[in-house]
Amino acid sequence: MKRIYELIAPCHFGLEAVLKKEIIDLGYEISQVEDGRVTFTGDDEAICRANVFLRTAERVLLKAGSFQAESFEELFQNTKAIAWEELIPKDGKFWVAKASSIKSRLFSPSDIQRIMKKAMVERMKAAYGTEIFPETGSSYPLRVFLHKDQVTVGIDTSGDSLHKRGYRTLVSKAPITETLAAALILLSPWKRDRILVDPFCGSGTFPIEAAMMAANIAPGMNRSFLAEDWKNLISRKCWYEAMDEANEMVDDKAETDIQGYDIDGAIVKAARANAQAAGVDHMIHFQERPVSALSHPKKYGFLITNPPYGERIEEKERLPELYRQLGERLAALDSWSAYIITAYEDAEKYMGRRADKNRKIYNGMMKTYFYQFAGPKPPAKKRDRGCGP
Repeated sequence: MKRIYELIAPCHFGLEAVLKKEIIDLGYEISQVEDGRVTFTGDDEAICRANVFLRTAERVLLKAGSFQAESFEELFQNTKAIAWEELIPKDGKFWVAKASSIKSRLFSPSDIQRIMKKAMVERMKAAYGTEIFPETGSSYPLRVFLHKDQVTVGIDTSGDSLHKRGYRTLVSKAPITETLAAALILLSPWKRDRILVDPFCGSGTFPIEAAMMAANIAPGMNRSFLAEDWKNLISRKCWYEAMDEANEMVDDKAETDIQGYDIDGAIVKAARANAQAAGVDHMIHFQERPVSALSHPKKYGFLITNPPYGERIEEKERLPELYRQLGERLAALDSWSAYIITAYEDAEKYMGRRADKNRKIYNGMMKTYFYQFAGPKPPAKKRDRGCGP
C-alpha cells in the first residue's frame, strides 16, 4: 500500500491561485492555501510528477510535521517527537537549510536551525541505537516556516529551485524567473493559437515559457531532483514513469506565432541560445528591435512583457519616454491585449492608459504590479458544416 504524504509547494506571493489550479489539474487534492504556498496530498508518485510538471512552484517539500512552539524548549521537544527515522535513513545527510519566522516569538534563524538539528539527532540516536551518524548518504535538507508561533517543517525534494529548468545559461541584467513568467502567462487568456510578443524579451524567458506550454514540454524534463536519490522513500521507477509521461505529452508539431524583441543584439543572441537549449528555438522569432518599432500586421495578439523599471538612477531618467513609446505602440495595436509586470509606479501615467486590472505580486522582496490591458475577443471561427442538407 502506497504511503500518502502532505506536500508543500511554495510560490510567489500573490500567485497561489495559479499554482492551486496546476496542482488540481495534475489530479491532486488541495489541503491548504496560505500566503506563498499551497499544501496538497499525494503519494511518492505525486512527488515525482509535481517536480516534473509544475510550472509555477518554487520547489516541492515533503511535510514532516507541524506544531506550536513559543519557546526553544517547545521547539526542541516537538521536533524530537517527529518520526525522523521513517523519513531519513541512518546514513542520510540532514540539516535545516533554511528557517523563516514571521510574527513569532522565536525569530533567530540560526538558533532555530541549531536547536532543530540537535533534536533530530537525539531522536535518531534512540531510533537507530547509535551515537554517531556518518551523514555520507543522500541529502535531506529541511525548510522550516514559523508563522504566529506555528511551525511547519518540510524536507526539500527538489534541490535547486524549480525555476532552474536547465535551459537558461545566459541571462540579461534583470531577468524574470521562469516560474514567475509561467505564472503570468497562465494568468492571461493566451493560448497557443494566438500571437504573443515580448518587446523587452531579455534572455527570452516569456517567449520560451510560452513555447514550452504550447508544445506541452514539462518544465522539469531537462534537470534532476534531490529526491531521485531517496531510495528509502521513492523508487527509481516512479521517476522513470514521470519522465516517460512527460516525453509522451510533447507535441513537436505545435504551430505558434511567438516573437521576442530586445534593443541589445548580444542579449537577443543569448535568448536564441536559451531557446535552443529548451528545444523551442524553431517556435520563436527573436529580433533586435527597439520598442518604438513594435508593430504586427495581425489582430488580436498578446503582448506579455517585463519592461525596465529603473533600478539604477541613470535608467530611471529614461523610463517616462520608454513607457510613453510602449503606450503609443500598444494604442496602434488596438485589438491587442497587454500584460505588463513592472515595479515602476508611473507606468500607467506615461503609457496614457489605465489598466483594466492591476494585480500586486511580490518578485522576491520587490513589490511589482501586473497591469492587465484587455483587448477585444476575436470573432468566433465559423464551423464548417460540410456538404450535407
